Formats: sequence, structure tokens, C-alpha cells
Amino acid sequence: MRRRIGAGGFATVWLAHDEELDSLVAVKVLADNWSEDQHVRQRFVEEGRFLRKVESPHVVPVYDAGQLDDGRPYLVMAYADQGNLVDRLDLSQLPLGQAIAVIRQVGAGLQALHQRGVLHRDVKPANVLFRTVDGQVRAMVGDLGLGKAMEASSRLTMIGGTPSYVSPEQARGEPLDERSDQYSLGALAYLLVGGRPPYAHASLAAATHPPPPPALAPGLPPGVEAAVLRAMAPAREDRWPSIATFLSVLSEAVADHPEALADGPEAWIPADPDLTMPGHRPSPYATAPQPGSQPGSQPGSFPSAEVADARRRWPRSVVALLGVLALAAGGAAGVYAAQRTAPDVSVSDASGAVSVAVPRGWDTALSTKTWKPPGQDARFPAVSAGSGDGWTDPQEEGEGVFVGLLPGDGLPASVPGHPECPGAGSRTDDIRDGDPLTTVVWTGCPGVVVERVVRVTPTRLLWVQVRSDSQAEAYRVLDSVETHGL
Repeated sequence: MRRRIGAGGFATVWLAHDEELDSLVAVKVLADNWSEDQHVRQRFVEEGRFLRKVESPHVVPVYDAGQLDDGRPYLVMAYADQGNLVDRLDLSQLPLGQAIAVIRQVGAGLQALHQRGVLHRDVKPANVLFRTVDGQVRAMVGDLGLGKAMEASSRLTMIGGTPSYVSPEQARGEPLDERSDQYSLGALAYLLVGGRPPYAHASLAAATHPPPPPALAPGLPPGVEAAVLRAMAPAREDRWPSIATFLSVLSEAVADHPEALADGPEAWIPADPDLTMPGHRPSPYATAPQPGSQPGSQPGSFPSAEVADARRRWPRSVVALLGVLALAAGGAAGVYAAQRTAPDVSVSDASGAVSVAVPRGWDTALSTKTWKPPGQDARFPAVSAGSGDGWTDPQEEGEGVFVGLLPGDGLPASVPGHPECPGAGSRTDDIRDGDPLTTVVWTGCPGVVVERVVRVTPTRLLWVQVRSDSQAEAYRVLDSVETHGL
């Protein structure tokens, strides 16, 4: 059994069953188009090094690391079978007890990192992963793409992080210590106990001097709000002395409330026994790709360098059983994709500058020609794929995606609206892999429509529109978009 994974911004991840560990594992490989970028490569390697320093049930473990024959690094990591916190909150708000348990567990993971001299620097819902262990769901801190050794973070360092969760000092590019991660944990706690994020910052600049967040909803045990808000104090010297102190005070605030004494969140994604069934060993010879596809996207194909190295380094079942892993941005969507019987099709524009993986059937109407953005005379790379020629018409049924580059040095204040969708779209501003982006989601259209704009270079923007009957499918397609050579 093998299925192509949905690619992330800098890496490809495969789901496998490791016979030696007798468990599912995630095999994360640096994307080929970033293999020559030394900065990206160093970040990838450092993530593995940081994670391997830590032995904590609340930090995603790395079991192995190495290089493929073509020189690309890989990591073999634990599989988050219950997705991430974004997926869970899409279903409903966590009960208070489960919310407190998640805060404690994430805090324990951060403390373990700090004890090993590592700052996370990007604590947010997408980087809180859930894994089933002995029937219990465990929260883990993952994705150390921005992680830094404290010695390096004590000096001026690269500005990064997610605006609504990043500490003011990190947004300003100042030297950092453990209190920066405490601020982000406090913002996460605010979301979990209050049901909404503390801020909706559109940029890191907005996070440099944040105003006091709105008051939390009434009805919380006394002391919870005070504990959370102190962890989020704009001045780091006003925060708790340590994360351990914050967690202790928070625990004391709910000690007399039985509903807040849960062991942890409950499982919400059913186990899939098919994932551990033995499958056919893939051939080391990749089938010829279809026009517009990328290596590894076709049934039976696998980059030959990866296969050769995998046969030598990894247990046989790691190669034999590959599928889709739930990543930071889409755990539940990853499980959904793993259950699909038809493989995705990777399509790209004529120049190869942009690509996206779409469900088979969405390539019925395919265009790889350039496009002319509104108000522009020049043409730019673009690719469009849909289930039919009328997929972009709101009056017709259809699913599809458009991806195009356009000139620009800043994110737009608004994106195209969709009158066919009831209500206003839900907007999120974020930074992923160092790229600022805006995402607006409309539901009930019927189905879902997603607009995303990403600043991929100082002078180029990437515009993505997805229309799908399934929100999970839309997110999966959205997260597979890649740019090349920029």
C-alpha cells in the first residue's frame, strides 16, 4: 500500500509502518527544489537536531535521521494520528478540563526543550500535534522550523513567528529567552479557555506593541484569566518567572473545579487499521510521469534516489507502506487523504514555477498558460485545474483550484468576495516558513471557497483560489501548493 503525500512548503512527508518500532512513523524529506538552499537546508537539519536532544512525551520524537543518495536530509518521526489543534478546534471548543490538560502538556514540552537549551519560537495551534498512546491522546509540540538554541537566540536573530501568538520582543527582533515561549503559550491558553485567539494581528509589526487582549468570557474559575494574562504581559519582566510557575498557578486556579481535572483530550479521529496492513513493495523504477506532473505523483512512482537509499537505511516496511501524514497545517485532512483510493495528480504551469496536487478528476479542465492579473499588462505563470470548464462559475457545480503569480510587495487589504456564500468570510493572517499570508474561507456556498494570498518574494505574490465540496479537501489542496525557482 503506497499513496503520494501532499507536499508542504519545504518538505515531503510519507507515512510508514516501521516493523522494528512496530508503529506508524512519519518520514520527512527535504523538498528537492530546496536542496541547494543552504539556509533552508540548515533549518531542516537543525529541527532534527533540536528534537533529538529532547526526551519528552510532549515533544514530537525523532527516531532516525540521515541523507538520501542525492544529498537531501530526512527525518523519521512519530506519527500524529489525531491531527493538530487547528483540526480539533474546527470541530468544537475543548471543554475546560481538556483545554487545561492540553496547556499543561504543551507547557511540559516547552520546558523539556528549554532544559535542553532550545527555544521553540513558533508556538501556535498548528504546531500542537496529537498522538494516541496506550489509548490516551497526548499533546505534543512539533515543527521546530523556527527553533533556535538559546545561545543563538540571546543575540539579535531573524524575525519570525506567527503574529497572533508571537511575543512582542520576538516581533521586534530582540534577544530572546524562555519568557518568549511563555508568552506564546499564554496566547494559546487564551484561545483554549476563551474560545477565540487573543489577537488577529495582520503582521509582525502589529505584534510589536499589542494592546491588552479582550476580557475572557465570564464563568471561568477565579484566577484563570489573571494567570493567562500575566503570561501574556507585553513586558517580559512582568510575566511569570517560568513556565512551570505559570502552569502551577493555572492548576491551582482550577483545583476546586472537578470539570477541569480531565486527563487530556479524547480521540476524535477513528483508528484506520488499513494503515498497518502490509502492502506491495514499490518498484525502484518510477513510471513515466504524465504531462504536467511532478516526480513521485503518479501511481507506482517514487524518486529512484529515495528508493535506493530507503532500501538500505530504513526497515523494509517503511518503504512498503507509504501514505499521507497529517502535518502541522492539516492533521485531520491528512487522515482524510490517506483514506482516498485514487491518487492525487500534480499539475504545474508551463514554466514549472507553480504547482499543486489535486484529486484525480479535478484535472478534467486543465490550463497551464500564463495569466494577466487585474490592472497588469504583463503576463505571469499560472495553473488552473477543475472538475469541469465551469468550475469557477458560482451558478454551476464544480470543484477546482487556480494558482497564479502576480507582482506586489504587500498583502492586500481584501480579497475577491463571494456573494453566493452566506455571511462574511473568515480571515486569518499568518506567517508560514517566513512568508506572510492571508487566508479567507467561505462556507455554505454550498461547499467551501478559499482565497489565499502569499508574499513569496519581496516583489511577488502568490494567489490561490480553491472551490471544493469538502473543507478538508480544500485545505489539503491548498497546503499542497508550491513555488519553484523563486
